[in-house]
Amino acid sequence: MPSPLLPITNPSSHHHASSLSSLASSPASAVFGSKNGGAGGGRGRDDDPIANLLISSPFDDEKAASVRPLLSRTSSYASAGVAPAAAAAPSSGLYQQRRRRSASENSLSSMSDNGRHQPLGREVADATSTRLGWRLLKYLGVGYRWITRFLALGCYSLLLMPGFVQVGYYYFFSSQVRRGIVYGDLPRNRLDLYLPKNMDGPKPVVAFITGGAWIIGYKAWGSLLGQQLSERDIIVACIDYRNFPQVTIGDMVKDASQGISFVCNHIAEYGGDPNRVYLMGQSAGAHIAACALLEQAIKECGEGESTSWSVSQIKAYFGLSGGYNLLELVDYFHGRGLYRSLFLGIMEGEQSLQRYSPDLVARDPNIRTAVSRLPPVILFHGTADYSIPSDASKNFAETLGRAGVNAEAILYKGKTHTDLFLQDPMRGGKDDMLEDLVGYIHAADPEARAKDAAAPPRRRMVPECMLKLARAVSPF
Repeated sequence: MPSPLLPITNPSSHHHASSLSSLASSPASAVFGSKNGGAGGGRGRDDDPIANLLISSPFDDEKAASVRPLLSRTSSYASAGVAPAAAAAPSSGLYQQRRRRSASENSLSSMSDNGRHQPLGREVADATSTRLGWRLLKYLGVGYRWITRFLALGCYSLLLMPGFVQVGYYYFFSSQVRRGIVYGDLPRNRLDLYLPKNMDGPKPVVAFITGGAWIIGYKAWGSLLGQQLSERDIIVACIDYRNFPQVTIGDMVKDASQGISFVCNHIAEYGGDPNRVYLMGQSAGAHIAACALLEQAIKECGEGESTSWSVSQIKAYFGLSGGYNLLELVDYFHGRGLYRSLFLGIMEGEQSLQRYSPDLVARDPNIRTAVSRLPPVILFHGTADYSIPSDASKNFAETLGRAGVNAEAILYKGKTHTDLFLQDPMRGGKDDMLEDLVGYIHAADPEARAKDAAAPPRRRMVPECMLKLARAVSPF
């Protein structure tokens, strides 16, 4: 969606503009979808979501724009001041001209000295940060609703901080976590692997697409789930993907598909069983994963389509708190703060809503053969989810069932959008959604099921009083 961008002509304003860019991305986390699970970030700039967002922006053709105006502004400033002064008083004009040229040369010299410590790539990145930040701010606006949501998100995060610290420590320091594995050539084409302690044989694998409202999704958000499943002898591959406004939904689906292809074709190198690969997504990630799965099935039914992975390599698809019919959700999201203009920008316009609605695509009788290729589909959802209503999963399961797919929706009474993904795992003890998920994965493995039955309950990470307060103030 095109939008006017503020021109950047003064490098000294980069720090102020970058802070605006940071402000733009922060309230977006309060839209819906979990962005949680610990510290984000990997090793080096390629593994940093913010750095990659900036360096690979679609504004590369404007790189020189942040430098050229400085020189032209300096020269016009000097020449503009000479003519009037010369007409009024030649000697005074010559003096003023020399003063201005001297000041201009000193300014350029100072910038040149500083430039030795600020490479051009960094300047371009800062300029790109400002443009993306202003573009996102234009979509979001800064009103009462966003301010209150931002404050609620801050309180929510603070209350869950004891859990975040523990998960972050595990993410950065555990030898079981392999961060930043490259699966493609583009920025953010990275994934994290969570490996079980006991690697005595090929393990089942879950390829996981994280949520983030299509704006702030990041692979580290899946670290809590990765820790949980790795304790049950299941490998988890958290796939990263580019976000809006760097790209729109089509490129997000391509990134996810490429990451799934890497897992299917290379997971054996890390101890995974390529015959037991499961696909899972949460919130916006559930939508992206479902789109990638359906798109792949359609490609396989086409003539001459080359594919790097097959839906037959996926044992089952698990959707957690996902939305699958965008035509029904666009107005609902608008009322929740994900404004229509922003959402349509993410989804490439109103004309693309049906194309990127898995529920509607699966109803098309022309692709019934492709839909029938889908693996079993299990959709988890809380009935108290106000970010994405549970009817989204229920209706999608019914649509797939009518198309001949083995599909079911499992609803958890009174659970919110983040209960299933954050609060319940941090509470410790028995986690119903986790037990259901592990039960499906280990259904054909009696030995693994016996281990699951004897597994000790997970320890509590956050006091109950703080979990209840977090649930009360949650912006989700």
